[in-house]
Amino acid sequence: MKRSQPLRIWKIFEPAEYAFLQQPTSPVLESDLQLSVTQSLVDSMIVTMRKADGIGLAAPQVGQNVRIAVIDDSADSGLKEPLVLLNPTILERSVDHDIQEEGCLSIPGVFGYVPRPTIITVQAYNRQAQLLTLSAEGLLARVIQHEVDHLDGVLFITRATSFTKGKNLLP
Repeated sequence: MKRSQPLRIWKIFEPAEYAFLQQPTSPVLESDLQLSVTQSLVDSMIVTMRKADGIGLAAPQVGQNVRIAVIDDSADSGLKEPLVLLNPTILERSVDHDIQEEGCLSIPGVFGYVPRPTIITVQAYNRQAQLLTLSAEGLLARVIQHEVDHLDGVLFITRATSFTKGKNLLP
């Protein structure tokens, strides 16, 4: 599906938009994984993420209630192209956690420290509708967890232990 205007990053300052971002998403049907409308959404999400200088983006951030996330290849030196996760599920989380500062394209100007497991195992379909299981650590693990949280209707601000900037901007 071709759009006449670029996808916009949702901001939580409007109550209806905030509520939308807190809703769990619906899975993409297996029969829809390779449809042109799904592939076009993925392409648009990658363009939007890069234009916004983001490292990850989830479908709810562009107004779509489906379980799709894209991760920029800059998140890990092993990635040669953006990582596309359709219907991702985190299967395992390490006991070890670290706390790092996070921000979000949907909540501009707000940053906070978020504890997350350092290593995860995630299962998802890729763009070619192949089921993959991958282990991720470091920044890639953090970004995947942040985006899967979006797909589950959870915002980083609910996980933050403290804010480093912009708490006064929250509704």
